[in-house]
Amino acid sequence: MKKTLITAIICLAAGFAATSAESDKLSTTRSTLEKWVETRQLVSKTRSDWQTDKETIEQTIALFERELKAVEEQFGKLSTNTTQVDKERAQTEAAIKAAAESLDPSQKFAASFEAQLMKLVPQLPQPLQEILKPLLARVPADPANTKMKPTERIQVMVGILNEADKFNNAVTLFSEKRKNPAGVEMAVETVYVGLGCAYFVNEAGDFAGTGTPSAKGWEWTVKNEIASSVRDVIRIYRNEKSARFVTLPAAIR
Repeated sequence: MKKTLITAIICLAAGFAATSAESDKLSTTRSTLEKWVETRQLVSKTRSDWQTDKETIEQTIALFERELKAVEEQFGKLSTNTTQVDKERAQTEAAIKAAAESLDPSQKFAASFEAQLMKLVPQLPQPLQEILKPLLARVPADPANTKMKPTERIQVMVGILNEADKFNNAVTLFSEKRKNPAGVEMAVETVYVGLGCAYFVNEAGDFAGTGTPSAKGWEWTVKNEIASSVRDVIRIYRNEKSARFVTLPAAIR
């Protein structure tokens, strides 16, 4: 009986041992299965995230490629434009150089023309010099260093010549101041006959004379004996007397 009880206990213990072993195995299997499921889920999530990231990266790459292409096209256009600009600049510089070369004779002509004309200015009647002041002020002080174009300079010279020619082809009357032999300045009226000669007389008719141009300017000579004739000329000029021939002295040079 006692032997049988011990055997039963041993068998029960073995059964418990077997049951415990099976339970541990099942637990291990369950744990492994759970890890496997977690791993599969993680792999699936990783694959899904990668797919999303891949699409984003591909879109970004495509965008960058388009931008890069656009930049390359812009550089290409810039290169073309730069080439065109360089070409146009070279053409412009060549044109400017050719224009400067073609204008050089005109510059020399203008400078020579100005120099000759300015030498004649002191020989012009003072009233005409006053008329010419605006034009004379435009004549370059330094012909070699002026920004005026040759055409502008020549236009100024032509303007001066036109005024001089107008004066030369007319009889004009001006009120002036002139010193008498005593050195007293007196008011006179002067009749200019073109650019060749002039006659003056004061209001009292006791101071008169003639004027002629010279290299140093106009020279005035007192000739009181012509006072009456000069006053007649002035009255005829003003239509205060009928036109007639008036004899006055003249010097031919």
